[in-house]
Amino acid sequence: MATKFNFNTIGLFTTDNARMVAFYRDIMGFETDWNGEEPNVTMRLGSMWLILFPRIAFEQMTGHEYSYPKGLNGTVELAFHVPTFNDVDEEYARVTALGARSIFAPQTMPWGQRTCYISDPEGNLIEIHSFTKG
Repeated sequence: MATKFNFNTIGLFTTDNARMVAFYRDIMGFETDWNGEEPNVTMRLGSMWLILFPRIAFEQMTGHEYSYPKGLNGTVELAFHVPTFNDVDEEYARVTALGARSIFAPQTMPWGQRTCYISDPEGNLIEIHSFTKG
């Protein structure tokens, strides 16, 4: 059966939209026209969309309470591919210099991937990786 799905968006439930918008816009390079007031934030990087929505507003909208990770969120990661191993190192240096929290400095894994991890201000893990030595 052919699927109609086109997976292109990640949604994060937030405690501080302004801080998260600043991180994803100023450090990770997403674009947004968010006005600073609406609860729903849409951000775009290439063909990828990121939606930010306050946790409390989501609970009010759905009529349910949810549990959220505290500290570093080991539940999911956002993965960003870069062209080469050198780009992994350069992007890691750039984003950590701009204030991203370092979790795992660039290393080449036994399976041939160069990878590193940072986190956003609310503890969501972000991987920057490549499989090309180039």
